[in-house]
Order: sequence, then C-alpha cells, then structure tokens
Amino acid sequence: MSLFDKINQTNDDRDVDAYLELLHDDYVFVRHQTGMEMTKADWEPAMRTMMASDALKVETNRCIYENDDILVAHQVMSFPDGTREAVMIVHTVVDGKITRTETGATPLS
Repeated sequence: MSLFDKINQTNDDRDVDAYLELLHDDYVFVRHQTGMEMTKADWEPAMRTMMASDALKVETNRCIYENDDILVAHQVMSFPDGTREAVMIVHTVVDGKITRTETGATPLS
C-alpha cells in the first residue's frame, strides 16, 4: 500500500495513532500561515483535535506525485470555522516515514 493510501486510511478511520506511526520521530510540520515549525509532539494534539472533529472535511484528495523520497498531494478542505481551502501538501519521506510536511493553501469562497 502506498504512503498516500496509508494516510488516507488513517483519515478515513480517524485513527490518530496509526497516522502518528507514519511520522518519523524527528518529524517537522511547517505551518503555511506562519512558517512556524512544529515537532511531532507539538503536532500530535492538533491532529487529535482535527481528526475528532466531524466539521473538518476533505472534499477532494488526490496524489500529484509519490516515490520513496516525496509525496505531493492536493486537497480541498472545509474547516470547523466554516472556511475552505485548496491545500498543497508536500511530505518528505525517509525509510518509509514522513520526516517533514509543508503546506501551501489558497482560501476558497
């Protein structure tokens, strides 16, 4: 199963622990809004909150490119505050684990 499919499965199942298993211990998430970097430990509470919310919806999700080193995906997402964004997600991968995620987003009306 591809990493893209594994991520989608954890999202479909709302299984935060399985998602966190896909992240390397040295994982870094870069917030597109601020450029602030978050560690895996910092990112975990945000993921738990997002996956627990029925108001967070991935409307469309597609893999742009995936190999052993990188996964690029595009999603349209609806957030609990009522906003929608088109989100480009780039995961850097080492030994099958995500080491870094950076996103870029465009607000949608």
